[in-house]
Amino acid sequence: MRYTLRLLTLQQFQRAAALICACEVIRRADPGTWGAEPFRIGLWVGMRTTPNTIDDAHESILRSHGAGAGRGIGSPLQLTNCPWCGSEIKSGQDVKVETYNQGRARVFTFCGDQLGRCDFSRAQSPDEGIPVLTVDEEIYRRLPALLIATVDKFAQMPWNGRTQMLFGQVDGYCPRHGFTSPCMDDATSHPARNGRSAVRRVDHGPLRPPDLIIQDELHLISGPLGSLVGLYETAVDQLCTWTVAGKTVRPKVIASTATIRQAREQIRALFLRDVRVFPPQGLDAEDNFFSIQRAPSDKYPGRRYIGIAAFGRRLKLALIRVYVAYLAASQTLFLKYGRAVDPWMTLLGYFNSIRELGGMRRMVDDDVRSRLRDMDRRGLSRRNSPALEELTSRKNSRDIPALLDRLEVQHDPGLPPHAKRQPGQPVTPYPLDVVLATNMVSVGVDIKRLGLMVVAGQPKGTSEYIQATSRVGRNANAPGLVCTIYNWARPRDLSHYERFSHYHDTFYQHVEALSVTPFAARAIDRGLSAVLASLVRLPGATYNANGAAGQLDRTAAIVQAALTAISRRAAEVTQSSAEGQRVQQLLQRRLDLWLREAAPKPGGAKLGYQMERDGLTRALLQRAGLGDWEPFTCLGSLRDVEPSVNLLLDDRPLDDGYGQAYSPVATVAVPPGAPVAGSAAQVQGGQP
Repeated sequence: MRYTLRLLTLQQFQRAAALICACEVIRRADPGTWGAEPFRIGLWVGMRTTPNTIDDAHESILRSHGAGAGRGIGSPLQLTNCPWCGSEIKSGQDVKVETYNQGRARVFTFCGDQLGRCDFSRAQSPDEGIPVLTVDEEIYRRLPALLIATVDKFAQMPWNGRTQMLFGQVDGYCPRHGFTSPCMDDATSHPARNGRSAVRRVDHGPLRPPDLIIQDELHLISGPLGSLVGLYETAVDQLCTWTVAGKTVRPKVIASTATIRQAREQIRALFLRDVRVFPPQGLDAEDNFFSIQRAPSDKYPGRRYIGIAAFGRRLKLALIRVYVAYLAASQTLFLKYGRAVDPWMTLLGYFNSIRELGGMRRMVDDDVRSRLRDMDRRGLSRRNSPALEELTSRKNSRDIPALLDRLEVQHDPGLPPHAKRQPGQPVTPYPLDVVLATNMVSVGVDIKRLGLMVVAGQPKGTSEYIQATSRVGRNANAPGLVCTIYNWARPRDLSHYERFSHYHDTFYQHVEALSVTPFAARAIDRGLSAVLASLVRLPGATYNANGAAGQLDRTAAIVQAALTAISRRAAEVTQSSAEGQRVQQLLQRRLDLWLREAAPKPGGAKLGYQMERDGLTRALLQRAGLGDWEPFTCLGSLRDVEPSVNLLLDDRPLDDGYGQAYSPVATVAVPPGAPVAGSAAQVQGGQP
């Protein structure tokens, strides 16, 4: 399962963990039918969210206990509660790390049930715990039945030879540590240690590759990200393809989205497949199998949209007034009706940029807080010190699971006002009053108690607007209330305000078409070398090891198969044989360069995919952003398509060399290797 946003990936991992626990309970009851290997789920994301190695996981756990210095490593603990019984999981008590040298190279997450009643507690599952894998090294060795990842992570394919194991390419099995590959360091035998018997590594043939790929939120894979995903999909599709009884079998792909246009063209560019829409169009447009359309009523409440444009007033002032009004009004109703008003007690603020959100966070702490203290003078209830949090990319991955749990906490009228602030109270999660968020919250966040959202300015895309405002009013007992505050000084916002009713009645018609061009010239510049290196390195053991890059043979079957697969896909996606021939020529040039680099060099220097510390191994692949863009420069993330450019403003008069002074508009500081498509300069006297 692949996602595009970190928050969405974490949420789906927590939900899918309950499914895998159910599968594992069934397997344990009948291992004769379902086998001895446990069902497991893996989380394969960036190192700032989860560790890459078992040693990093061990350091992360020590750091959570206050020992050791931090290095920006994520936490192996991504569950706050047991997905099977709901018991709290504590990092210090319920997580156990066994390093490679001392144990099984595993991170065990146990249910926190102290009485041992849960099937995944220490008492009942001492050698497995909850069947979740959150460390990259452990995922490669144990190969979970379900892997949840972000699309960005597949940029690691040319860099990390161990990723071939995800596609079933293994060469051995260690009874203590799991599967191995040429890039996986593992001894041929292990002596008896720590109560474990001696084991020996055995040879093991390739495994069956993944059968099913699920791509959620398909509408987010567009633009530069979508083009690169479509290009890297060439390698993913080829690595997942296998032969059964002489027939080539490709993985089944299921993509889901609620807002999309031109799906047929996008699916072909991304996955090279025809579209089968499910459910198909039926006889009744109001009943589409997944949902039934009903008119809003007391029994079936809907979602109400309100638009506000404060002409002649600054947007910040309008935001302050609206926040104060909603927070005070909800408090008034809460004191009168109690828990029934809980959906509107947490205000979810949506912003189009972190800059705008940061300004509003300061105003909530200052202006909104002070105004709420005096609202009892204006006929509403006083609301002191609203609890504030944010859901943005600035949030540490360690804090996100706890924050999502905290969003589920309801306001309780039985507690005295602000008892959570008083000393001596038990340390329990208290409900939030204001949550400020960017598009990080626009997909996948399914918190049914939320019912109130304030949108600051019209989002740039209708798809984003529909997805973001759908985060509230997801409960039949809690109708949604969405208030969009428009900036009257922006023509686009003003246009949406003037056509507010018609736009919201028909906004599904305004969903934008997506652009995915995986074999465009600039996309090929950025990703073709990575796809070539992936399809040479990952299909087998021949060229998988780091030093095998210097042993390349142009006539090898793996190399020729890679060239054929990439050029054929280019021709089929673009429906142009000329495009396939152009890509074939570009691949041949890269192959020529690869062979020249692999040729013997004086001093015994040799070629590897990455540089090693032996002083002899040179790197074929170059990191993006550290120098000029070379033919074998490969991205570390599919989002880092272009380096950033700094603008240094300087209004000092400059001499043009002819005695005339002028003021430049800006000085553009371009990083080394950044492609410059054009330039602008002020010209005076014929000299730029």
